[in-house]
Amino acid sequence: MFIDRGKIYVRGGDGGHGIVSFRREKHIPKGGPDGGDGGPGGDVVLVVDAQLSTLSELRHRRHFRADKGASGGPSNRKGKTGSDLEIRIPPGTSVFDEEGRLLADLVEPGQRQVVARGGRGGRGNARFASNRHRAPGFREKGEPGEEAWIELELKLLADVGLVGYPNAGKSTLLSVISSARPQVADYPFTTLEPHLGVVTLDYERSFVVADLPGLIEGAHVGVGLGTEFLRHAERTSVILHLVDLADPGGKDPLEAFEEIEAELAAYGHGLDSRPRIAVGTKMDLPESRRAWQEFSAALSDCGYKVMAISAATRSGIDELMAETHRLVVESRRERSAEGEGPTGYRIYRAEDVDDISIEWLEEEEVWSLRSPRYERWVAMTDFESREALLHLNARLRRSGLYERLKERGVVEGETVRIGEVEFEYEENPSF
Repeated sequence: MFIDRGKIYVRGGDGGHGIVSFRREKHIPKGGPDGGDGGPGGDVVLVVDAQLSTLSELRHRRHFRADKGASGGPSNRKGKTGSDLEIRIPPGTSVFDEEGRLLADLVEPGQRQVVARGGRGGRGNARFASNRHRAPGFREKGEPGEEAWIELELKLLADVGLVGYPNAGKSTLLSVISSARPQVADYPFTTLEPHLGVVTLDYERSFVVADLPGLIEGAHVGVGLGTEFLRHAERTSVILHLVDLADPGGKDPLEAFEEIEAELAAYGHGLDSRPRIAVGTKMDLPESRRAWQEFSAALSDCGYKVMAISAATRSGIDELMAETHRLVVESRRERSAEGEGPTGYRIYRAEDVDDISIEWLEEEEVWSLRSPRYERWVAMTDFESREALLHLNARLRRSGLYERLKERGVVEGETVRIGEVEFEYEENPSF
């Protein structure tokens, strides 16, 4: 089954906890703290695998979690790093967040994209030792890993897209010019999923062709198979628009051609500006030969390149493939000159942006403080340790948070929520 969309939940591994430990050895009276740091959690990574052609491997699994980092150990031993979790995806997969923003466009085999980073390991008590505080008795918990729902959308990587009304001969042509074997039958919508085929002209000349089904009038708004497969034309360099000159769905051949062209233009994404060839099919039939002269003359006058073929007799196939290859090479050369290539996007972590918002929630009667940095500090604090709370308070004060809260209008006794933890605001707290 051809699966070209999927929504999955990804979560990086939580960081391992730091530990509280003191060096105790015989005849060494002043050992000092030696609690080690926790290991970082593993990342969730998308990896492009050239052996895959659909997202079907994600059909039965929607939740992906990387391994947690291990806790630290005594003698300043650092915890083991959590293993990364790799998710294999086919070339041509685009990654979107829940709001529909493009996060990454992965087209090259071997490309990797981290979509959920593991949390940092918590620091052991040895990391907090100083001249003023020589025996700290607290540590940090591991940072939670990033989590998100992401949407994956596959757009086939093909040089040439075959478009046209159902039964225009697209699948038949693909079966003749390549080793692909799409279903061929004499009824509409025989092809229910895209098919790829590699056309090899000789040792040095080859290109990939995609049979794109489901185009009829109204396809750009979902009529027929509609936008289910139109998006697979977005990456193509050349379009072969096939028209059945013998019986184009009960329409005049020119009318059928214009309707599909209108659908491509309405869909957008530059499909109406791609190099294209108007291909009259089934020229072995008398009806097609009678319609050819008027069809070719009208489109030639409009600036289209027009060619005629018969898949049954292979008439015109070699000439069409040679011209198609020429257009593909030109398109590749133009993209190379313009510097187009695999598109990479930085996926920003929350703390990459030092942003803070303080908002009064009337219904809950609480001040909501949203800040990646402060939320991380709170999440990594061990609230069962008085020393850890004092350390957190000192960090918040040094960062200028208390001044910001006062400027915003927060007064003593009111509740402030940072992340999932709520505090009663005090200017001079005593833990």
